[in-house]
Amino acid sequence: MLNLTYNYRIYPGLDQKAQMLDWLEQCRRVYNYALAERKDWIGSRKCPVNACSIKQEYIISADAPYPDYYKQQNALTEAKKAIPELKAVHSQVLQDALKRLDKSFKFVQERGFGFPRFKQFGQYRSFVFPQFKSNPINGFEIELPKIGAMPINLHRPIPEGFALKRVRVVFKPSGWYAQLILQADLSVPEIMPHGEPIGIDLGLEKFLAGSTGELVERPRFFVDWQSKLRWLQRKLRNKKKGSANYRKIQAKIRQLHEHIYSVRREFHFLTAHQLCDHAGMIFAEDLNLKMTSRGILAKHCLDAAWGSFLEILRWVGWKRGVYFAKVDPNGTSQTCPQCGAHTGKKELGERVHYCDECGYTTDRDVAAAQVVMQRGLVLAADG
Repeated sequence: MLNLTYNYRIYPGLDQKAQMLDWLEQCRRVYNYALAERKDWIGSRKCPVNACSIKQEYIISADAPYPDYYKQQNALTEAKKAIPELKAVHSQVLQDALKRLDKSFKFVQERGFGFPRFKQFGQYRSFVFPQFKSNPINGFEIELPKIGAMPINLHRPIPEGFALKRVRVVFKPSGWYAQLILQADLSVPEIMPHGEPIGIDLGLEKFLAGSTGELVERPRFFVDWQSKLRWLQRKLRNKKKGSANYRKIQAKIRQLHEHIYSVRREFHFLTAHQLCDHAGMIFAEDLNLKMTSRGILAKHCLDAAWGSFLEILRWVGWKRGVYFAKVDPNGTSQTCPQCGAHTGKKELGERVHYCDECGYTTDRDVAAAQVVMQRGLVLAADG
């Protein structure tokens, strides 16, 4: 089964915008209530009888069952009878808010981090229609249940053989978007190693160094716009919270963050396509991204967004039939790609690789990329 997500801009009317904003708020309320219910149940089981909080402790009966998704879904049916605002929202849209919370708790159980947080006003920005009886797209319009038809910018056609399964409506600072989840009954074979190999080394001096000697400059996505962001945040600090001018500056800050994200994402896609143009196999380091997001260079590492780039590179490679794999990153800058000798640890300011054994000299990042390529070829041969 093959799933694809296509993102399109939609143009709802004023009444439809108000209705969808109200739906987002009702979903946020349901999400927060369900989260509080689960947290209270967990808290009542964690606190020892002789060590309760000095301020307060929420006590739940010992025989009360855990409020899982199914119990909260049944309670939602009763809540809709008492709360008129919930009746106006599509039933499956509200159920998806509970499913989203349930997935978050399952993620915590599997990974051990990422405990769900309460959503503040304006932080809940999407809702999902999980199924449709018929295709909601008619020409250049999309018809959503209980909302109605609205124009949609189909800038690229939906591929043949795919059926529309779900629609996620997303509210961004630049407008409203519809993410169409398409599904086809296809089995895509796994890509096997073939063609010309390329190893890449990611860094801050250069965003990317290739084993072929190619060096890609690193754009400063966030750093270049940081001064404007600080200026807007200073203006926001001097405005009365909740006023019209306060909300206007908030909207400008959100738009700036979205612009930075869009420019960074476009750069990642263009770079990934350029690599796939000249390679049949691409190998990269399996970086510890959690460690790179700490320390004095954390801002620049997060600005480069290596993790996002590697995921995009994997997706572009899969789409274009290019084999992609990650290799062990330990010692790539301390190994000579020519003779395999250990050259010792290099300081960050040392940008040239020189081997005392064979005399091989090249750029430090290019040498590391060549070592990555060699390890990747061994990995591909063993696999």
